[in-house]
Amino acid sequence: MPLWYHTLELAPGVVTPGWFDLRPIVDRLPWPDVHGKRCLDVGTYDGFLAFELERRGASEVVATDISDHTEWDWPARLRAKGPEYLAALAGPDKGAGFRTAHAALRSRVKRVECSVYDLNPERLGRFDVVVCGSLMLHLRDPLRALEAIRSVCGGSFLSSETVRVSPAMLFTQRRLVELDGVGDSLHWWVPSPAAHLRMLEASGFAIERAGPRYSIPCGPAHPPPRRIDALRKATFWRLLGWGPGVAHHAALARPA
Repeated sequence: MPLWYHTLELAPGVVTPGWFDLRPIVDRLPWPDVHGKRCLDVGTYDGFLAFELERRGASEVVATDISDHTEWDWPARLRAKGPEYLAALAGPDKGAGFRTAHAALRSRVKRVECSVYDLNPERLGRFDVVVCGSLMLHLRDPLRALEAIRSVCGGSFLSSETVRVSPAMLFTQRRLVELDGVGDSLHWWVPSPAAHLRMLEASGFAIERAGPRYSIPCGPAHPPPRRIDALRKATFWRLLGWGPGVAHHAALARPA
């Protein structure tokens, strides 16, 4: 496979070379009780959170994702050539990593090709627990996506999202959001931790518990940053109490 997004242990000593490794931080998330519950993982990619739900005892797990690279929310400047570039980088088959991991883990997770915008109870039913990780920054309309998630959430929603970390965002608790929308990384809106909570509230969720600050480490396949950038970021992270990697914020919420 050209690219693994998630670092997954498929068997003892067999680990995928992912871009990101959620294994060191997964137990820090504010998980609800999923044992015996019907669960949904939104934007599953290679399936790390879906397989984690299964490992934690969910009775049924559905994992949704788009069917191919043309369905990303491409910025206007990348719309013509972006899908071709991503297919060359990640492989033309959007679900290849999930299927490989699914077979190796002998999983019962059901993968459904469905955009987050198209989630609705008529198509998928409702779920006791919904999880979504690192997706909102790639969406042009994250509030519309969160409302679609709320429509299928009958209990708990675990939201883990990339956040922008700066002194203004951390120490004043201002609900700030940074807009990109032109870069090659397919980033649209990146909120501060406080803004992440407000996005959930604005979409009809009530916050039950906010998780601690943490960063998702880069996996072995992730391109190394420039040395000076890496040193500057590592120093900043240590001063603020975040680990190395990509800053994230998690929250456990319920439909209000």
